[in-house]
Amino acid sequence: MLKPLGERIVIKVIEDTEQTSGGIFIPDSAKEKPQKGEVVAVGLGKMNDKGEREPLDVKVGDIVLYAKYSGTDVKLDDTNYKILSIKDALAVIE
Repeated sequence: MLKPLGERIVIKVIEDTEQTSGGIFIPDSAKEKPQKGEVVAVGLGKMNDKGEREPLDVKVGDIVLYAKYSGTDVKLDDTNYKILSIKDALAVIE
């Protein structure tokens, strides 16, 4: 498994369905890049000026929205992951 460093997180990309409600299949070239994922690992956080770690705003299991072209794509065991800086996580979906 991936263990992120510092203020980074690893998310499992949640792909949208490839078929519309009317039954039309959407080709890969016409699909939007996914912007939603489940947090599977978090780093220890950023060091502040006092030498203490600042905790991250997300935890393992959270579903987050992230910036469209952010992070690094990684594929392990046929699963798509993305390594992001915490600043690229825009919101937690509750």
